[in-house]
Amino acid sequence: MKNTAYTQKHIDLGAKMVPFAGYNMPLEYIGIKAEHLAVRESVGVFDVSHMGEFYVKGPNALKFLQYVTSNDVAALFPGKVQYSCLPNGKGGIVDDLLVYCIDTENYMLVPNAANIEKDYTHLLKYAKQFGLEEGKDFINVSDQISQLAVQGPNAMKVMQRLCKEQIEDMEYYTFKVLEVAGIPNVILSTTGYTGAGGCEVYVDNANAVKLWDAVFEAGKPENIMATGLGCRDTLRLEMGFCLYGNDIDDNHSPLEANLAWITKFSDEKGDFLDKDYMLNQKANGLERRLCGFILLDRGVPRHGYEICNAQGEKIGEVTSGAITPCVEKPFGMGYVKAPLYKADTEIYIKVRDKLLKAVVVKVPFFKK
Repeated sequence: MKNTAYTQKHIDLGAKMVPFAGYNMPLEYIGIKAEHLAVRESVGVFDVSHMGEFYVKGPNALKFLQYVTSNDVAALFPGKVQYSCLPNGKGGIVDDLLVYCIDTENYMLVPNAANIEKDYTHLLKYAKQFGLEEGKDFINVSDQISQLAVQGPNAMKVMQRLCKEQIEDMEYYTFKVLEVAGIPNVILSTTGYTGAGGCEVYVDNANAVKLWDAVFEAGKPENIMATGLGCRDTLRLEMGFCLYGNDIDDNHSPLEANLAWITKFSDEKGDFLDKDYMLNQKANGLERRLCGFILLDRGVPRHGYEICNAQGEKIGEVTSGAITPCVEKPFGMGYVKAPLYKADTEIYIKVRDKLLKAVVVKVPFFKK
């Protein structure tokens, strides 16, 4: 099992450590509820160094990325970040990821921790077709970079104390390469997985601990808190953000995963993996789609629970579900057959042979 540059920090803080994506990671420190509220109300810090980082370079980088991702990479400009996914060529999704545009011939991809090797193998196959050389034009630097997600309404205020350059006015999904806490060439991006605002900060491993110490010192007035994977999951679920392996996978297309907004069919985008497959889905209508729901009866929806109609017939399956500090009723997401995935439709969640009433709703579940 791998450690991050921050593993000893987590242990020293008394974190409950668990294996995740091949890493020894903190699940929680003082409790998921307290950490969840710290992020929603002030500022929390996640160690997300287990995430991957790939560099894509050269004159064919854009053509390659246009083909292997669902979104329109040509819409990016230097300093802009894009959420996208990797169609698998068989109607499903290899992974969802972030695409950073450094310039028109240099990009950074940030895939999920559990999929680093899978994504690399998948992308390398197509990289060679576009003339990208492994280790030169397509490079896996995941083991060289540490990453902190500083999240919450006070996150940028805290980080501004460590930056000479103005960052509090940065637009959502943009990034800067700058000096942070005296560390040069740090990537600071206004992205995150919580919906609470803040940034994600990329630094070389040698300076990781220095960054951690500086962030926590700067955040003392805001009662900054170390936060673990437990509340990272509840926070993302409140916003209706997908988790790979639960809500998106190799068996569902981006359109079925309710990711039509990152799936572009324009002339500028051109051809890409599974384009024809998804155009056919779009023309003929989806047989199933990921949707959000609120449970009206008492109970907790869990991953894998059946979703049924009023007659008790299975129409889908729960992919994620929880009760969280900021949403009053149990809620979740799941794939539901057409046309029952439409908002305000009454559905049922099967919990221990009981059908619990629920209603389909639009996400996010948490409204600021």
